[in-house]
Amino acid sequence: MIYDKGKIFLGLAIFVALVASPFWYNPVFGTGKTAPPEPKLPKTATLCVLPKAQMRAGHMQVIYDWRETVVRGGGRMYRHPDGVEREMSLSNTCLKCHEGKKEFCNTCHTYLAVKPFCWDCHFDPKEQA
Repeated sequence: MIYDKGKIFLGLAIFVALVASPFWYNPVFGTGKTAPPEPKLPKTATLCVLPKAQMRAGHMQVIYDWRETVVRGGGRMYRHPDGVEREMSLSNTCLKCHEGKKEFCNTCHTYLAVKPFCWDCHFDPKEQA
């Protein structure tokens, strides 16, 4: 014989609802999809090292590959698919156009909850001023 059967089942129902809340909360109470951020793009530059879609999806791999090439291999120049050569440098190439770390880098990284380690070695462009 189970005493307080109602209280036990109510407690179990509350427990299951709380444990499963990460799965049902957003579909029930969420406002739907949030729009992806649109980082502030440079107005002066028209050509990046790769097309926008590729840079959005794989810029970290590009930066990682450049770092390995420069630090381990000693190479400094990158040839754009269109034939234009660029220096493989976060500070001298990327930040030349994308100078607003807060408006450019942080917009997406904050949205995705990503904490890049670029600034562990490189100076924040605002810090240099």
